[in-house]
Amino acid sequence: MHEVWPGTPYPLGASWDGTGTNFALFSEVAHRVELCLFDDRGRETRYVLPEVDGFVWHGYVLGVGPGQRYGYRVHGPYDPKSGDRCNPAKLLLDPYGKALDGDLRWHESVFSYHFAAPSEMNTEDSAPYMPKNVVINPFFDWGDDRAPRTPYNETVIYEAHVKGLTRLHPKIPKRQRGTYAGLSHPATVDHLLDLGVTAIELMPVHQYVSEHALVARGLTNYWGYNTVGFFAPHNAYSSSGQLGEQVLEFKAMVRTMHEAGIEVILDVVYNHTAEGDHLGPTLSFRGIDNAAYYRLSDSDKRYNLDYTGCGNSLNVRHPHSLQLIMDSLRYWVIEMHVDGFRFDLASALAREFHDVDRLATFFDLVQQDPVVSQVKLIAEPWDVGEGGYQVGNFPPLWTEWNGKYRDSIRDFWRGEPVLPEFASRLTGSSDLYADDGRRPLASINFVTCHDGFSLHDLVSYDHKHNEANGENNRDGTDDNRSWNHGAEGETDDPAIQGLRVRQMRNFIATLFLSQGVPMLSHGDELSRTQRGNNNAYCQDGELAWMSWGDDGDLTAFVRRVSELRGDHPVFRRRRFFEGRTHGGPLDGTRDIVWLTPTGTEMTESDWHTGYAKAVAVYLNGDAITEPDTRGQRVRDDSFLLLLNAHSESITFRLPDVIYGERWEVALDTAVAEAPAGGEPVKAHDEVEVVDRGLVLLRRLSDSP
Repeated sequence: MHEVWPGTPYPLGASWDGTGTNFALFSEVAHRVELCLFDDRGRETRYVLPEVDGFVWHGYVLGVGPGQRYGYRVHGPYDPKSGDRCNPAKLLLDPYGKALDGDLRWHESVFSYHFAAPSEMNTEDSAPYMPKNVVINPFFDWGDDRAPRTPYNETVIYEAHVKGLTRLHPKIPKRQRGTYAGLSHPATVDHLLDLGVTAIELMPVHQYVSEHALVARGLTNYWGYNTVGFFAPHNAYSSSGQLGEQVLEFKAMVRTMHEAGIEVILDVVYNHTAEGDHLGPTLSFRGIDNAAYYRLSDSDKRYNLDYTGCGNSLNVRHPHSLQLIMDSLRYWVIEMHVDGFRFDLASALAREFHDVDRLATFFDLVQQDPVVSQVKLIAEPWDVGEGGYQVGNFPPLWTEWNGKYRDSIRDFWRGEPVLPEFASRLTGSSDLYADDGRRPLASINFVTCHDGFSLHDLVSYDHKHNEANGENNRDGTDDNRSWNHGAEGETDDPAIQGLRVRQMRNFIATLFLSQGVPMLSHGDELSRTQRGNNNAYCQDGELAWMSWGDDGDLTAFVRRVSELRGDHPVFRRRRFFEGRTHGGPLDGTRDIVWLTPTGTEMTESDWHTGYAKAVAVYLNGDAITEPDTRGQRVRDDSFLLLLNAHSESITFRLPDVIYGERWEVALDTAVAEAPAGGEPVKAHDEVEVVDRGLVLLRRLSDSP
């Protein structure tokens, strides 16, 4: 037995100081809290936490250090009608636990009720089936690690799954594949650098568990949007162990990424937890203080309010829930050195009452926090509740996944009459962000992401094919805005294959040439397929893992267009286009001009012609209004972007000499290779753009 001292109520969680460990747990409803320590054989020893201050139960246990497994048992009221669900028979995970050992094994004992009699309290001990928290050693040699702090206008984001990205990589040692170590392997880092990636956005790495229903179908929660530990890196992604080694391995990964100049952004799920609805398991928060941590129905507190589609919503109206979120964010920045966050279903965090409120307390806390406010903050600006779609409505500090960008770009390239909206999305979505002082960089642009079709499948399937998920193809969205180009799925038809590849190049080129911040989904550069599955959340296998086969042509194309964007600030302006002159009275000095295929400026009627599916855009590199970091004027080449979403080729007539006397081809999606040079084209010359094709012309320096 260990000697137990009173300890301190702060910090929450388990804190080792070299001599012993302080344990602190918040519960407003508890009558008594027991700390449960487990040895290597699973034998349990219980200690009553001797003190409580401000509803924080705490104690210092002498001689307990890193590697010690632990959990809690909370004694208090069990009255579901009042919202209370304390049950000391259930071993509870520490909401502030920094590491977990083991996996959840589904058994009736992890539920606080009997399956056959839901109204009766289940007093069977859940400890044998529960993972255990682990006391960690917080010390790590960061060396001279520094955050890259890449400006948004220089950022290229690569969304990836820790396991899926490297599980099949042939150059990574087998033991490291699918782990944090595999992520930081030179083969992975070199690939990211080759694509011009400056930030990797990792799908959830907070400790998560698979839902009971999925496990019963022989599946797992692959994506990880089912958090049970907001401070703990997921233990299954560790190649070195689960007794705190996962923390060190994660930190080493971040350090390696920073050495390469790559930021690490985490996809975080603070809107709900893995405990599900009122019939879900009692793993942590529910048994500690159900009403504090979860939104409950005002009319019947037995039931959870669910704005997430996952059974519960975290209670952002309660100060200790908000403290949990903020403490977690700060921990990942200060201790784990991450560079930003993408907030899953972020609208749910703004629901203090029913409606989404951009002035909610959560945003106030982020705005004034000296740590969290200084990193990249990206919102997924929707949830499943009424009024949850909030693209363009987040506060000025935030950027957003621009779902309207995705939809518009998809529609344009499949021939839908969306030219006015397409033009807005291409130029940074000023209709969404300019009115509240934000700039083009508030728009995180993407065509594909983890949720939905991969790029290959977007051009290969008209309909989802999710039969492998075991839900009779009912799951996943039906609003894919995809086009199979003549055959559903794989085909040997060379004409269809060629058109599909050209369309993938169109999507990639549009993404990187748009104003805003481009985000590439992992594997799209290698034409990764999920065989038509647009909801691979439960597919932990080769269907969802990234295949490292050879698609060198598409990868080389991504590299070229990424380099083009990086070399030319006219494609990554920090301010919106104004469409007016800068420094001269002539039309050619305007920062942007929209032209018809005949070379004349677009009129109002041209924009609203239903059959208009082709347009030219003049981007003036001499009319960039924002200065560089030293206050100097930014000058760049000027470009003419020719876009044709028609089913037939179109001949574009180049505009008057005032825009440029001579032009060279910088990019052509009709061919895989880089332009071979050739004779420049001149003002008023004709340039043919193939059906569903994109050509980018660069003005030569001897032009006016």
